[in-house]
Amino acid sequence: MNKDKDKNLEFLYRAVLKLETVEECQKFFFDLCTDNELVSMSQRIVVAKMLKEKRVYSDIVAQTGASTATISRVNRSLKVGSGYDKVFRKLDEEDGM
Repeated sequence: MNKDKDKNLEFLYRAVLKLETVEECQKFFFDLCTDNELVSMSQRIVVAKMLKEKRVYSDIVAQTGASTATISRVNRSLKVGSGYDKVFRKLDEEDGM
């Protein structure tokens, strides 16, 4: 990625970190993303949660409508990334789990 794209991404990440409530996030992401982009992102995080719960692909497809390609991509991210895990840990802490 080039430096300008890196700067743009950093600006986006810093902006997201400034949001404090679910309502602020809803308004920001509504302005920032198309409906399809929001559906895709929300679908991916639900798929990740279901994979962490050891759900099988067929259940995930049936409940989310995600393609097996999307499920595979999310599964790869869970295995090599750390973003989903960190978010899920923080959500669990918030929920008192």
